[in-house]
Amino acid sequence: MADFDPVRVGVLFSETGVTSTIGRSQLQGTLLAIDEVNAAGGLCGRELVAVRYDAQSEPARYAALAERLIIQDRVNVIFGCYMSSSRKAVIPVIEKWNKLLFYPTLYEGFEFSNHLIYTGAAPNQNSVQLADFMTSNFGARVYLIGSDYIYPYESNRIMGELVLQRPHSRKLAERYLPLDANERDYDAVMGDVRAKRPDFIFSTVVGDSTASLYRAYAEAGFDPKTMPIASLTTSEAEIQQMGGDVAAGHFTAAPYFQSIASEANRRCLAHLRQRFGAEGIPNLCWEAAYFQIHLFANAWRLAGSDDIAAILPHILGSEFDAPQGRVRVDPTNHHTWLIPRVGRANADGQFTILRAATQSVRPDPYLVNYSMDDWTAQLPAAEA
Repeated sequence: MADFDPVRVGVLFSETGVTSTIGRSQLQGTLLAIDEVNAAGGLCGRELVAVRYDAQSEPARYAALAERLIIQDRVNVIFGCYMSSSRKAVIPVIEKWNKLLFYPTLYEGFEFSNHLIYTGAAPNQNSVQLADFMTSNFGARVYLIGSDYIYPYESNRIMGELVLQRPHSRKLAERYLPLDANERDYDAVMGDVRAKRPDFIFSTVVGDSTASLYRAYAEAGFDPKTMPIASLTTSEAEIQQMGGDVAAGHFTAAPYFQSIASEANRRCLAHLRQRFGAEGIPNLCWEAAYFQIHLFANAWRLAGSDDIAAILPHILGSEFDAPQGRVRVDPTNHHTWLIPRVGRANADGQFTILRAATQSVRPDPYLVNYSMDDWTAQLPAAEA
């Protein structure tokens, strides 16, 4: 007898708290893709249903809610987490109960779990490209500023090692501030920046305090033409918080920007606006949250189940035409082949894409075999 009961999946993002701007966008990407799956007939006629909780930007709450989703709500697959501290809190729960987590966020690498699918960028898909671009165009004397948790520490270590490969390089400082740091907290840091005069600032600040950092920079009177902020975590969502005038001229490396001129991206953005109106803020984490649902749905249709043993072989090696381009889950390390890009923020709150990979880049989360050369093609002036 055919089973027509809904297929329930866990959705675990931060709708409130210091990282809620990105968390809500990840939730929107997830719900948008679920709507698309159901509009196309669901999972072999079965509706895909989100069992959704707000983790409130607290790692311990992520772990508790993941266990609740598994034990009480009886889900086999969870889509969620933003900060690395939340992912690391959830991993033991996922592994204990033999379930699966899709993680749609760039992260520091140096990790593998047979129970995770990583759809955000690994360091060789954003850090390497940003280091190459910034040192080639501005110099190799860098000032590192981050939020005080796992990802910024590890990401700054990687960026420091990459920059020090260049001639005349120097790591001038490495500063960490609380997740709730305000503009006054960053004013003191800007004084030190003025004294040390780096070629560029590398920011791994996340959440609401991102806007505070950029506003403090602007208030200090610095010029992004000569000493910009470069980041992996500043997206269109953070720019909306701080204002396009404050963000203009600074740089981000990511696989996805709203400004990508592809039919898949235009179609997806149109669906988002129909579903959420002006509240939708597409960004790199939104896009990963969106396409990972489609990867899961396609694999479920082949497996007929979301039990990890049944579905995982169909996820590994699978592909999807995402808004950024064709993505693929690497079967050897569970990370995703992505298309790195470097963009410069403009006054309209978008990114002008200056460089893009000529093809998708294989994820190398342990930075075993990577190159700072030959990954990009300079875009024609009309596109840039």
